[in-house]
Amino acid sequence: MRIHIPISPRLIARIHQLPRRQKQFIILMVDLVMILGCQWLSNLITSTNPATEISPDIFLESIIFILISFPIFIYSGMYRAVVQHTGNHFFFTIFKSIGLSILLTLLATIPLSQEKILPVFWIIFFFLLLMTIGGSRLLAKYLLYSSHLRHTRIPVAIYGAGAAGIQLSQALKQSTEFTPVIFLDDDLNIQNTVIHGLKVHSPQRIKELSEQWTIQRVLMAIPSVSRHRRREILKILEQVPIHVQEIPSLVELASGAKQVDDVQEVCVEDLLGREPIAPKQSLLEACITDKVVLVTGAGGSIGSELCRQIIQLHPRRLVLVEHSEYFLYCIEGELRRLLEKKNTAGAIEVVPILGSVLHRLRMQSVITTFGVQTIYHAAAYKHVPIIEYNPIEGIQNNIFGTWHMAQAAIDGGAETFILVSTDKAVRPTNVMGATKRFSELILQAYAKTQSDVCFSMVRFGNVLASSGSVIPLFYKQIKKGGPVTVTDPNVTRFFMTIPEATQLVIQAGAMARCGDVFILDMGSPVNILDMAKRMIQLSGFTVRDETNPDGDIPIQFTGLRPGEKLYEELLIGDETQPTEHPMIMRAREEHLPWPVVKEYLDQLALCSKEFNYTELRNIMLSAVKGYQPSSEICDLLWTANAKVPKASGTRSAPQEP
Repeated sequence: MRIHIPISPRLIARIHQLPRRQKQFIILMVDLVMILGCQWLSNLITSTNPATEISPDIFLESIIFILISFPIFIYSGMYRAVVQHTGNHFFFTIFKSIGLSILLTLLATIPLSQEKILPVFWIIFFFLLLMTIGGSRLLAKYLLYSSHLRHTRIPVAIYGAGAAGIQLSQALKQSTEFTPVIFLDDDLNIQNTVIHGLKVHSPQRIKELSEQWTIQRVLMAIPSVSRHRRREILKILEQVPIHVQEIPSLVELASGAKQVDDVQEVCVEDLLGREPIAPKQSLLEACITDKVVLVTGAGGSIGSELCRQIIQLHPRRLVLVEHSEYFLYCIEGELRRLLEKKNTAGAIEVVPILGSVLHRLRMQSVITTFGVQTIYHAAAYKHVPIIEYNPIEGIQNNIFGTWHMAQAAIDGGAETFILVSTDKAVRPTNVMGATKRFSELILQAYAKTQSDVCFSMVRFGNVLASSGSVIPLFYKQIKKGGPVTVTDPNVTRFFMTIPEATQLVIQAGAMARCGDVFILDMGSPVNILDMAKRMIQLSGFTVRDETNPDGDIPIQFTGLRPGEKLYEELLIGDETQPTEHPMIMRAREEHLPWPVVKEYLDQLALCSKEFNYTELRNIMLSAVKGYQPSSEICDLLWTANAKVPKASGTRSAPQEP
């Protein structure tokens, strides 16, 4: 039970607004009154005749004590300390200052005293001063800060009463935003105990406890627990609409990158429950360490993370190819700062190349000039509806960009070429997926016509927090109060974190035999509607629907967009082979001979030049097995021209000069 001392908020506000000098003077005057009061009370207790007046000797020693003690108090910092942040060390300072003042007073007054003052007087005087001066600071801290902040700070429960939880509780007690009220912990041995003033409760009582303590947030202080266990804990906390946050991971805490009180939103990875498998260092290093590595699309979501992972593996040189000046500037600066932090700035050369993968001769020149050995081709347009509205640009960048980079790799003398592909390449229903599958066909065909470059491709699903990912969109919509938009209640997607995906891409490339298609184990597909509901609940809100019309945030179904399908696949055929990594499989799939692929490329080039959208689709339907467009041709130029009446002699679509 907590004791609440009523005090006027207006008075507290006025005291807070006083200049620091005035506050110090007030404390000094209070101390003076307490010294005189304690001296009188000590005399009253020790005097044989309480009615007698204070003797001249005691009066003299009181004056000398005041003259000695206040310089000591001031010098020791008793009036410099901010009451709000006083702790055990400060009260030890008070103890030393009072003790030293009494000792010096005794030494100074022995020659002057005419009658002997009993030692018990000084003992009582010492303890009375210690209680009153120290207690006054505690009382001021409680009244002026705890009482004031009780109405402004958010009451939180800390999940985890271990070292991290205790450290977090101590940090939050000095916070102006949160006030810890209880611990939650699964350990039966510490439940119902009190740690640093907070009682430890079972997490199963979260619903009852949240009402009793008006808890608004739960802060998870379990940095070393497994992701699977985190998911179980989040399911328990979903019983009530409480905002759940967590402290940084053990790695971030150990590296000093973050502090224990740097609370953050729950990682979406914890909602998925995927337990990452430690990478094989030999596979990570095989195509990178002491080699010259090139990454296309180096400023994108996947490309930039590839660069971060590669730089940790000590390549001799890392070449960044990016067509966006801003993205290239960002990733180059980030990598250089990372190298400076690790004191390896001179050991690894970072080469920023502004250019397009469609410029074959420039890419060949880059590969030759810098002696590139390994290429990770991540440059691609990936946003399904955007490519559906702009199919020619998708074909140019994804298909012809891959072709030109592959030929540049052969002509430039590279050794390894890894294409970052997608699950949307399997039985695609959209232009983006079809272009990625065609890109795979190019590399599979090249693999059969030459042996100088080892071509391979790695296929995986959605990555969390990438550009265009649904997760950041959900967070923004929840923050604005909704609605949260979901295309269809039955839509599912595979998810993987960007670091995990890029590590697996690097390891797959190291195991490649020319022409291999690698499939990453994405786990079970995730229902997007379920994820949206969980994100709403863990943000401290309730879902507004027919069963709960008074909920906070509604979910709105918008319908599948052009080219989208309800679920994705990773495998075209039925045959896969295991590899030495448990999360990477090798697929055996049909491919086309190079002459057939080259004929398709020539036809695509001609139709793109003539803006012949109908024939472009026919070529893609013929080349890409399983391509079944889910919508009509959606190119914005084509549909706009179809709606505008044409004057005599005009063409139905613009022609390239």
